[in-house]
Amino acid sequence: MLGAMKFLQLNFLPGSADAGLLIARLWFGGSMVLLHGWGKLTNFSAYSGKFADPFGMGQTASLGLTTFAEVVCATFIVLGLFTRLSALILAFNMAVAFKVGHGAKLAGEGNGEVAFLFLGAFLVLLFAGAGKFSVDAKMGAKV
Repeated sequence: MLGAMKFLQLNFLPGSADAGLLIARLWFGGSMVLLHGWGKLTNFSAYSGKFADPFGMGQTASLGLTTFAEVVCATFIVLGLFTRLSALILAFNMAVAFKVGHGAKLAGEGNGEVAFLFLGAFLVLLFAGAGKFSVDAKMGAKV
């Protein structure tokens, strides 16, 4: 029975929170850049006239800030550079996308499930930091 419990708990695998943070950074930061930010960057003019303006600063400014978050901050997340600040900006961006862009709906047409999941991942990185496999760690940040 004890051997079965060890197997079910996957104790034979090495545990590393730092490796987990690296995977999360690469997965969520990379996905954000490639699947969301890059399209906004390369088609900026097409998006700018129809982008949401939740804070009344103009559609182009809102798109610019969103694109900055989804390209620059997400790239920083991948590198583990200024991770907590980048995660804060991206978490805010995803919270706005979830609430304003998708009406805080988790199911049904036009739902914000993806924004909600990204929000959770960026909150984890905000509180946990980048881990030891990061530029932040090399620069002496608390990781």
